Amino acid sequence: MEVKATGIEGLVEIIPTLYKDDRGWFYEFYKEDTFSKHNLNYRFVQENTSFSKKGVIRGLHMQRAPYAQAKLVTVLSGKVLDVVVDLRSGSKTFGQVYYYILDGERRNMLMVPEGFVHGFAALEDSVFFYKCSNLYDKASEIGVRWNDPELNIDWRVQDPIISEKDMVLPTMDELLGNSVISR
Repeated sequence: MEVKATGIEGLVEIIPTLYKDDRGWFYEFYKEDTFSKHNLNYRFVQENTSFSKKGVIRGLHMQRAPYAQAKLVTVLSGKVLDVVVDLRSGSKTFGQVYYYILDGERRNMLMVPEGFVHGFAALEDSVFFYKCSNLYDKASEIGVRWNDPELNIDWRVQDPIISEKDMVLPTMDELLGNSVISR
């Protein structure tokens, strides 16, 4: 398993070692001692799976403390453009957008720490899987609108399919103006 720094503290790409033979393949998705060697000391308490049709954009979401979540994300099949934005108060990379292609054939993953809004665009029909360090709490969920002009995210999809909930999320400036998060 290869763990690669992204340039944003705590946000790392994970590329597993795939073992293939004539029967198929095998890889380790999560191994506590390997994660610990890279200071990824998370206790996961919830796992989620979603299916998204090609062109769907989900996000950008996060939860406030005390229900903030770190997430280990991947796709089991298909391909997505995973997008995160650092909203950690006092972070050197506050407001920075990071893009990463998660590919069901590569089995790659992204470890997203607490304090990042997260979303993805399905570049193909995709099954998305993620482990969470905290339980989902609807009252703690916040987000940033997918087409925030300040973030100017290139989702790489034409005519995106977006939920009503995600369409009405605030811009980052609106979210920050409501004192939910401070720069």
